[in-house]
Amino acid sequence: MRFKSGKDFRNLGSKSVTVLGMSGVGKTTLAALLQQESWFQYSVDYRIGTKYMDEAISDNFKREAMKVPFLRDLLRKDSIYIRSNITFDNLAPLSTYLGKPGSEGKGGITFAEYKKRQNQHRDAEIHSLLDVPFFMERARDIYGYQNFICDSGGSLCEVVDPDNANDPVLKCLSENTLLLYIEGTPEHTKMLVERFRKNPKPMYYQPAFLEAKWAEYKQLNAIKHDSDVDPDGFAVWGFEQLLHHRMPLYRKIAQNFGYQIHMGAVPAVKSEADFADLIAATIDKA
Repeated sequence: MRFKSGKDFRNLGSKSVTVLGMSGVGKTTLAALLQQESWFQYSVDYRIGTKYMDEAISDNFKREAMKVPFLRDLLRKDSIYIRSNITFDNLAPLSTYLGKPGSEGKGGITFAEYKKRQNQHRDAEIHSLLDVPFFMERARDIYGYQNFICDSGGSLCEVVDPDNANDPVLKCLSENTLLLYIEGTPEHTKMLVERFRKNPKPMYYQPAFLEAKWAEYKQLNAIKHDSDVDPDGFAVWGFEQLLHHRMPLYRKIAQNFGYQIHMGAVPAVKSEADFADLIAATIDKA
């Protein structure tokens, strides 16, 4: 959704916004704030983990449980029930399932298995983003919500083509919501890297980008076999590469399909009215 003026946005009876950007820029903070003021909050990561990857995540738990004789017997007799407990604030089951490629002795998974799970996540994210119109209607029809905010995952830019006006995901989102990219700062990027160094987490990569960076990492570290790669070592190095890869993609999305604000503007938003003021000013400035 593009507007001629901020006033046009203000005058909408039902407002819908998709916030996008890197981890930690304020997407979920804004979504949670607006939820308190009668906006329906749709979390893409939550949808991925509870709908499209729920069985894969739960099955992985069961495989680990089957390695323990005591749990194996109970599981085979249907005496215990195992599944993930994903919430908006705790996506650890999804993150853990994606895993990290490299030495299995150091907690990694094979590169082939990693790529399989990456493809599962890609399909799940695309489906979850295409579900936005359905949830907008559902929010109005069942719960009576007039306003809707989509809290997208940090990897949205990896599953779309910002240069394609007919990209199915971006077309769906931009036709139904205003796309608002929240840009981070150099200091924020450094913070993300340092935080990631202390606690490396699984990430999503575009397939071609992943293949290229996997080969580059092994070459830089003189590693011949996939099984010799340190999972955390690649995760940290790959994360830095990924941050630089994503920034121009998000800027293109904002340029071609939506609007862009600075993350420094987010803390000043304390209410629905502040949010409307911010978006209206951004539209007028654009």
